[in-house]
Amino acid sequence: MPRVASLLFPVVMMMMVSPLCAFEFPSIPNFLKPPSVAGGGGNVLDSSLAQKEAQLLETISNTQNGRTAAPPTQAKVLSIVREIEKSAPFGSLSNPEEVKGLDGTWYLQYTSPSQIDNEEELVDTWTPVDPVEYGIEKKDKAIETEQFTAKGTVSAVGITVDTSSKVVKQIFDVGNGEVANEINFDWGKLTVRGPFVPSEKVSNRAIVAFKELLIELENGPGFNLGFLFSVIKTLKGSDVGGWLETTHLSDDIRIGRGNKGTMFVLTRDLDAVKP
Repeated sequence: MPRVASLLFPVVMMMMVSPLCAFEFPSIPNFLKPPSVAGGGGNVLDSSLAQKEAQLLETISNTQNGRTAAPPTQAKVLSIVREIEKSAPFGSLSNPEEVKGLDGTWYLQYTSPSQIDNEEELVDTWTPVDPVEYGIEKKDKAIETEQFTAKGTVSAVGITVDTSSKVVKQIFDVGNGEVANEINFDWGKLTVRGPFVPSEKVSNRAIVAFKELLIELENGPGFNLGFLFSVIKTLKGSDVGGWLETTHLSDDIRIGRGNKGTMFVLTRDLDAVKP
C-alpha cells in the first residue's frame, strides 16, 4: 500500500486536459478515399486540404507528442494548423450534424503552446475570442487562462504530466454530454470524466467540469476518487475542468485549442503518427 499512496498524491491534484482536452484521439488518414469534412455533412475534403492534413501528420511524427519538436518545427506545425483551421473551420457544437463528428475516441498526438518565441516565422497566430468563461455553473469563478508554455505535456492543476511516451485518449459521449480523458501509466490507468456543455459565447467551445476520477492499478484494486473534485471545488471556488475549442474536425483529425493556450492535434487512429 505505500506504493499506492505515493501514486495517489499527485493524482489527487491532477486536472487532465481535453485534449488536453483535450484535450483521443477509422485509419488516419486513408488518402485513397477522401475523408469527410468536419460536421459529417457528406462533403469531401478538397485535395489541397487533404494534402495539408497529410503534411501535418508527417511534420508532427517523431516529435514525441511535440516534446522534442525544435522551434522551427513548432512554427511549421502552427503554420499548417492555422491554414487548416481557416480553410476548414469547425462550426458549432449546437449543430447536431456537426457535433456527432466528435463522438468516440481520439488519440492525442501533439501538444504545443499556441504562441511560441520565434513568432516572426508565423504569418498568422491564433488568439481566443472572449476567453472568459465561468464554468458549467455560472456562479463559479472564471476559468483560468494563464498560458501553459510546455510542449509534449498536459497541465494538471499545477502539475505537468509528460505525455511523450504515454497513450492519451479523449473520449466524447455526445449523446450523454460527457467527455473523458484517459492516460496510461506504467502502473495502470487514470481516467477523469465529466459533463460538457456548449459555450454561450463561442460556438465551437465546450465547457467541461470533471466529476469522476478513476484509478485502475495494473496489479491491484481500482479506486473511484471523484469526491476529491468536490473538495477541490470548495477550496478553489470552481470545478476542476476548463474549456476546449474544436477548431477543425474531419473523419480522421481533430485540432483543438484549450483555455491555457495549448494547441492539440488528435487522430482517430493511434498509429497515424510515428511517435
